[in-house]
Amino acid sequence: MVTEYHGPGNLSKIIDRLPVKFIGGRLCLDFVNTVGGRDQAGTIIRDKIGSYEDLLAWSVLAGSVDRRCAGVLASLAAREAHEAASVLSRAVRLREALYRMFQCAIEGQRPANADANVLRHELSIARAQQRLSAQDGRFVWTFPERLTAPDSILWPVPLSAAELLTSSELARLGQCGGADCGWLFLDTSRNHRRQWCDMQDCGNREKVRRFRRKLRA
Repeated sequence: MVTEYHGPGNLSKIIDRLPVKFIGGRLCLDFVNTVGGRDQAGTIIRDKIGSYEDLLAWSVLAGSVDRRCAGVLASLAAREAHEAASVLSRAVRLREALYRMFQCAIEGQRPANADANVLRHELSIARAQQRLSAQDGRFVWTFPERLTAPDSILWPVPLSAAELLTSSELARLGQCGGADCGWLFLDTSRNHRRQWCDMQDCGNREKVRRFRRKLRA
């Protein structure tokens, strides 16, 4: 659901109060985790990016956009509300396509062509904006220093997803087993048996459930 855009003055407040955590281990996974949770069917319980402002605030917190650029983009979005709403719709479409693709990777299944096409489309847009630059004696891919397109906040996400999907780290992709959670993460634990997005959240809640089941038994 796209909410009304309220202008750049509201951005700092949203950054301070946006209820997000970064446990995925990769930008694309944290992007997929911009929901309060999912039920067993994958249906979103609560969306944390209901507006372009939310998406912009998340990008700042994720470190993919700095506050100066965010202020410029917020002002631009205020003037081009229709474009900002379109970017938000693309963001949600990309997020859900990535969620299904990563689930397929976990389950050893082939992703749907429609989802792969969403990623390819956003990836082509992002790569078209990259520039080869020399830094510290080596060449790196960068984006323009002055971000003036509302959809520039999306560009790092498909690049992160493509990198993960084509790397050996994909074998470490996991999903939280907590009830109504479903967050994704890279399992970097020594024995590769991580079950929860965060032991302090879903892990502790599951311990309480098991304890209560034992009491009832």
